[in-house]
Amino acid sequence: MNTASEVFGSMVFNDSVMRSRLPKNVFEQVQCSIKEGRRLDSTAAYVVANAMKDWAIEKGATHFSHWFQPMTGFTAEKHDSFISPVEGGRVIMEFSGKELIHGEPDASSLPSGGLRATFEARGYTAWDPTSYAFIKDKVLCIPTAFCSYGGEALDKKTPLLRSMEALNRQGMRIMALFGNCNVSFVKPTVGAEQEYFLIDKKVYEQRKDLMYTGRTLFGCCPPKGQELDDHYFGAIKPRVAAFMEELDNELWKLGVMAKTEHNETAPSQHELAPIYTTTNIAADHNQLTMELMQKIARKHHMVCLLHEKPFALLNGSGKHNNWSLITNTGVNLFEPGETPHENAQFLLFLCAVIQAVDDYQDILRLSVASAGNDLRLGADEAPPAIISMYIGDELYGILNAIEHDEPYGGREKELIKVGVHVLPKFPKDSTDRNRTSPFAFTGNKFEFRMLGSSASISGVNVVLNTAVAESLRQYADRLENAENFEDEIHLLIKDVIKKHKRIIFNGNGYDKAWVKEARHRGLCNFPSTPDCAPCYLDKKNIELFARHRIYSENEIRARYIIKLENYCKVLRIEALTMLQMLKKDILPSASQYSGKISENAVMKRQLSSDINIDYELQLSQKLSLLMSTAMEQAEDLQAAVSDGDKIEQELEKARFYKEKVISSMSQLRSTVDKMEENVSSEFWPYPGYGDILFSVN
Repeated sequence: MNTASEVFGSMVFNDSVMRSRLPKNVFEQVQCSIKEGRRLDSTAAYVVANAMKDWAIEKGATHFSHWFQPMTGFTAEKHDSFISPVEGGRVIMEFSGKELIHGEPDASSLPSGGLRATFEARGYTAWDPTSYAFIKDKVLCIPTAFCSYGGEALDKKTPLLRSMEALNRQGMRIMALFGNCNVSFVKPTVGAEQEYFLIDKKVYEQRKDLMYTGRTLFGCCPPKGQELDDHYFGAIKPRVAAFMEELDNELWKLGVMAKTEHNETAPSQHELAPIYTTTNIAADHNQLTMELMQKIARKHHMVCLLHEKPFALLNGSGKHNNWSLITNTGVNLFEPGETPHENAQFLLFLCAVIQAVDDYQDILRLSVASAGNDLRLGADEAPPAIISMYIGDELYGILNAIEHDEPYGGREKELIKVGVHVLPKFPKDSTDRNRTSPFAFTGNKFEFRMLGSSASISGVNVVLNTAVAESLRQYADRLENAENFEDEIHLLIKDVIKKHKRIIFNGNGYDKAWVKEARHRGLCNFPSTPDCAPCYLDKKNIELFARHRIYSENEIRARYIIKLENYCKVLRIEALTMLQMLKKDILPSASQYSGKISENAVMKRQLSSDINIDYELQLSQKLSLLMSTAMEQAEDLQAAVSDGDKIEQELEKARFYKEKVISSMSQLRSTVDKMEENVSSEFWPYPGYGDILFSVN
């Protein structure tokens, strides 16, 4: 059996493979492209393509595919074989540099938000040489960007790469100001912790709601859920352990640094955490992780649920985006450092994040908005919908001392002046953890906890990278023109703290008093997707993305439309699924049980008039009333869906779904769940919560 070190990266066309198969000059060109973003010339691309093809065929690959990430939230791929015809009815295995660099999938059948009409089919994929090619299911997958015939970004990756370039440009200006001549790039890195549920496949196949929507639309909680906290970090069950072992092995083959795995809080819930890597590669890896989780689970006769809230009243599943900045010299810019110079640099980058989160809290909230995540935010270890930052008492005390030119809490007797006096030495973990905080500093990185489990990490990192780039741009403009750098940086940091400290909150995000306080501070509170979607079109946000060349105004408007369309489509599917389950299965079953109860009452009365039949009569009446109520509510829900179908304007439609359709769904669910509590499990048509949550032994 191969060891992890032997398996790791075995299906990846990585540096070691390229070094052994490419001419030295071509290998160096590829490395420059990966590390510095330089364009690879066509001659080198042809050499790379031939070496890549030979390697892939040796590994058993028969096809190649431009692997891209359209605005569906999933990945897409079109497979082409390596074969090319030659004389005599034979074929040869061929793969050109042109095929490596450029592809042409259909651009009209994937979400475009109006950028492409149905008849405008042409779209292009372009090789991303900064992310390694890999082999999956005997297909050489080439990570690519996806754009329209007119050059508009139709994917998640293109804006992400643009945002990384913007952050590098502004980060390098700051590096130069601090005299870091040996730094050639600044890159964001991410480690995306992935939460998920595993349930038995047989149980899943008996639940139409899970099959169609990924979550339970009906279901009352069992007597035991997560109350005892016994599942969290508990012993991993054999079937789950076998799944995790195979998942690790397959991820390692693809170069995904899967590191930590454990049981999460809710029954049947688990988590996988990777080691951090460059953001665009982390985005690719997280997409692969979700795909393999679902694929491998079925091999073990289980189903992996990635919905943000598959079970009401239990923990939902998030994706914690651990974000940091590193240089080519290996320096983490969020490490406080040990000298005044390093402290000033650390504080400036810290302030850049504080300002970015405050200035663009609206678009940051929007980047994680979805119908599924709206159900999750605000409870059960998910942060609230209000954006705030947790930095811990020690950092907050230091920032407060700088703002007021005061000594810091006895640890430093002299006044703290950035760049002159040494800041208090931090322990590595200078903060506690705050699970109610959306955006927490955790020692040398920021953990953004609002992202939903099924989402691509690209969207939120586009916003984060761009917003921080804007802060750094403003700082560089000011500091480059300063007469006295040390004095100016001290004043700049003081100004930022004073203006943006409202975003810092180290308390309990679940406390009702926080909602009132956040409103007093002027912070945004967007509980749902329709509430925050208009932020896409705010002038300051359009200007932000245009200034850093991330999105054109048309590209932003397209994403605005797609966000709202997807929200409405998801809710429409859920509503229609509820109606089908109710009419075809639940009401007939409840009626049959009610009839059985009535039959029992008649039989008892026939035996003796003295036999008490109050139980049967009361239960039959209760079920009759619940069934009647459910029918009325179903009619209201059907009418709401029909009315929603008539609305053409995207935002108006989304708001209608939020106010009318969700309300009707909630009322119907409440009635049906009461019905489930009173119908024998022998008659109830679906496995209950207990059957699902404890289905994997």
